[in-house]
Amino acid sequence: MNPSPALLTVYYDGGCPVCSREISFYQRRRGADRIRWVNLADCTDDELGAGLTRAAAYARLHARWPDGRLVSGARAFAALWQSLPAFSLAGRIAGLPGVVHLLEAGYRGFLGIRRMWRETAA
Repeated sequence: MNPSPALLTVYYDGGCPVCSREISFYQRRRGADRIRWVNLADCTDDELGAGLTRAAAYARLHARWPDGRLVSGARAFAALWQSLPAFSLAGRIAGLPGVVHLLEAGYRGFLGIRRMWRETAA
C-alpha cells in the first residue's frame, strides 16, 4: 500500500528556536504524518519548489497545497491548521477574509521580534 500523498507542504525555519518548537508541537498532532515538513536549514533549493526562493522562505512561514498554490504568513498557518484534525475549525475560521487580515497583522508583529532573535543568535 502506498502512503497517502501530502495534504500540504510546510516550509519552516529550523534555525529559529521558537519556530522549531512550534513546528514540533504541530508535528506531534494527529494528521501531521500527512503533511510534508521542509526544514529550510536542511533542504536543497529544489525542495522549495516553483515560486519560492530561500530568502522568501526564511522571511516568513510558507505552505504549498497539493495543487501547487503557495501561501504565506497567516494564510500558511490557516492552511496548516485546516490540515490537522484538531485545528481544522480554527483553520477554517482563520482563513476567513477579515480574520486572516487581523492574524496577518499579528504575524507581522511577531516577525519583527523573530528577526531580533535571529540576529542575537547569529
